[in-house]
Amino acid sequence: MRDFHIAVLTALLLISPALAQKRDKNHNDAFVNGTPDESRIAKEVRHQLVTLPFFGVFDDLAFRVEGGTVTLLGAVTQPVLKSDAEKVVKRVEGVTQVVNNIEVLPLSSMDDQIRAAEYRAIYGDPALSTRYGFRAVPSIHIIVKNGHVTLEGVAANQADKTLINAKANGVPNVFSVTNNLLVENEK
Repeated sequence: MRDFHIAVLTALLLISPALAQKRDKNHNDAFVNGTPDESRIAKEVRHQLVTLPFFGVFDDLAFRVEGGTVTLLGAVTQPVLKSDAEKVVKRVEGVTQVVNNIEVLPLSSMDDQIRAAEYRAIYGDPALSTRYGFRAVPSIHIIVKNGHVTLEGVAANQADKTLINAKANGVPNVFSVTNNLLVENEK
């Protein structure tokens, strides 16, 4: 059920200036397009992260750029993704140091079952799958840790965010759902 990709993300969602101000300006989700005034280093780091071959819908990669130092954040299901992310970011011109704070999620067959069920619930919905499911890296990421689900990414509108939340909460054996989805062009 892993969503592997090797293609470059072609359809990144834009965050409105009002929405961008609500987020920590130094916390950049890899799968969300940056602001127009974003630095060259941040753009290249984002590009390198979204093109990692094992980066998928069950992973959350983010980063912070401070001068030549890049801090990697998020959570991944495979240890190789953590090390690969660090390797590709170290090769970006202008990066002098990489701090790798990516968490590797614990191995758990129950969490794997929840991931599959959440994926089916969200991306199996005909209305949602046509808007969100046909991208190299879907804009909605499902992070599962010890039975707790966190949704990361961007929804096109508030109705979609609410529907996605309802679908995620309807999956059995889930202890909690944290909906961190942003709404595109929210003011």
